[in-house]
Amino acid sequence: MTTEVRPESPFTSTLPGRYYYDPSVYTLELERIFTTMWVCVGRAEALASPGAYQVVTVGQESIIVVRGRDAILRAFLNVCRHRGTRLVAAATRHLMGSIQCPYHAWTYGLDGRLIGAPNILNDEHFDRTAFGLLQVELEVWEGLIWVNLADEPVASTPQLTKPILERFGDYAVFARYGVGELKLGKTIAYEVRANWKLLIENFMECYHCGPLHPEFCDLLPGFKAGGIYVEGDAATLADGVEAFSMSGKASRPPLPDLLPTELRSYYGIVVAPNVLLNLLDDHVVIHTLHPEAPDRTRVVCDWLFHPTALAAPNFDPSDSVAIFDLVNRQDWAVCEQTQLGMDSKAYRAGGVYVAAERHIRVFCDFILEKLG
Repeated sequence: MTTEVRPESPFTSTLPGRYYYDPSVYTLELERIFTTMWVCVGRAEALASPGAYQVVTVGQESIIVVRGRDAILRAFLNVCRHRGTRLVAAATRHLMGSIQCPYHAWTYGLDGRLIGAPNILNDEHFDRTAFGLLQVELEVWEGLIWVNLADEPVASTPQLTKPILERFGDYAVFARYGVGELKLGKTIAYEVRANWKLLIENFMECYHCGPLHPEFCDLLPGFKAGGIYVEGDAATLADGVEAFSMSGKASRPPLPDLLPTELRSYYGIVVAPNVLLNLLDDHVVIHTLHPEAPDRTRVVCDWLFHPTALAAPNFDPSDSVAIFDLVNRQDWAVCEQTQLGMDSKAYRAGGVYVAAERHIRVFCDFILEKLG
């Protein structure tokens, strides 16, 4: 049973409650969304030197992302080809030129080749080339690392650029932010006790902004009425506000390639399945969502700045970080409260999106299409 909404109604149905807590639905999402689509796992600049690596979980797989001796980023399933042992346990560290299994010391190069296997490597019946690490497709887009676990991955460009083109109509507008050239100024990771879809739905609307984010709305008053996402326009800083910061004061110049008409604006864009882009005229904030359970999501939030601003002796991102950190914590708290209602019989058939939220239904239909 689903909530019945007439076609001419300004309201539309949400997903039923079980889509936010049912383990079987979550398993399907891992299989049919996070195992078939390009998924963001971090920033390329975090793995700058040969041997730098990170271990990430995508779908139901553990993946090693590592910078090779040739400076190329590669991704491999974190599984030894001998007996299936998990190769690397630490989330991040630096490898000294190779990856060695802790069980029987099979050793792999940073390019995935098997280069050591005690007592058998020289056996004429053993083909070392058949036992390299299984590689995962990897691409870098705008400084972000994306991986795809599909056996035959589709091209990444349509997936990653579609929401940009839908928002701006022209990729050149987004390109002027130079996201791929920006550098990390601050990272905060949040553990949120809520389903990953609730976080995306929360990001997609600002019907909640007036009551929940007064500080945010003081800086961007267009969000107070809650309809700006429906209209598709940029939000504009309030009169007298110089920058999106806790104080409202500017401490760095705008990003150099933006046009005068693009200053003092904010855009929020979802790049499915797990990236939230926040474009401001002097910095960019990126949320990367990592589902960990039906009711738990890890969110990594990166504040990115122009290299020139970052290199200034008086660089201090704290004013800009403080406002979005506050907004994040307000959002995560209310998403956790919402999660608590998902398994109630009151929400068994779901709820409704009002006029200022009804565009979220496109995201719901995307989920249903992927799950088949």
